Amino acid sequence: MTLHIGPFDEMTSIIARYTERDGESRTAIENLHLFKGSCPTRLQHMAYKPGFSLVLQGSKRLMVGSDVHVYGAGQYVLTSLDLPVASHVTQATTDIPYLCFTLFIDSEKLTDLLAKTRIQRVQPSPDDARGLVVKAAPPELLDASARLLRLLDNPQDIPAMAPLIEQEISYRLLSGPDGPRLLDMTLAESQSHKVARAVAWLRTNFVQPLRIEDLADRVSMSASSLHHHFKAVTAMTPMQYQKQLRLHEARRLLLTEHVDVATAGYRVGYQSPSQFSREYSRLYGLPPLKDIEAVRGQMAAE
Repeated sequence: MTLHIGPFDEMTSIIARYTERDGESRTAIENLHLFKGSCPTRLQHMAYKPGFSLVLQGSKRLMVGSDVHVYGAGQYVLTSLDLPVASHVTQATTDIPYLCFTLFIDSEKLTDLLAKTRIQRVQPSPDDARGLVVKAAPPELLDASARLLRLLDNPQDIPAMAPLIEQEISYRLLSGPDGPRLLDMTLAESQSHKVARAVAWLRTNFVQPLRIEDLADRVSMSASSLHHHFKAVTAMTPMQYQKQLRLHEARRLLLTEHVDVATAGYRVGYQSPSQFSREYSRLYGLPPLKDIEAVRGQMAAE
């Protein structure tokens, strides 16, 4: 009797074979990254890019702004714009590690796909406004994901087949319940697209002082409309978003460039060292020097 392995089990097997070490692994498919975790992890602050992440094993807790998501095997995270998040693996062991993959979404390819299809635009409901959502993966999305991962065992097929399967996955997302969310992000006249433009500006200019009125002018919105829609999409205000970007960069400077606390704060836009330390402690739970010492100790232990 022939044993038939479903796409879920097959994907788990493939990811396990291509992730010898814990952490993120790049693959021969440019937009496809794999992740493995053999034990629960500490809370990590990072930036999520637009992408589709499917969990095959274990579970994770993720916080973005005021939202908290707990998700596990068979569920996916869809992110439609750059977002600062905090997350940690909550369920994983050496025998049954946390396994997932992320397929980053190219906005230009998404726009090209829309031009080729007749996907009808539906006005997103308030529940569809968020730039990050967690859902259960339907069979057709699991099937396409399995075929994409299967290409890792057949690298000669990647140049021809990977773009087609990536396009299929994008189509499944666009034509599914999350379609309005992605569609709205690609349409220049939509409020969500304008929020995405505001996010893009903030990501490259977070050191500069922020005036909501000026940012609203840049994206052709009123200040009140920008504030409302920005929070609806990102679960935080523009000021809160900028603050997280600043503090994430300051932490990186302290960890990798070994600058002092005052210099780190100044380089990310803080004029007051005391304000910088207060806001850093509020986000990371410890004052800058104690936090960096704790992080380095944890990294050494790992």
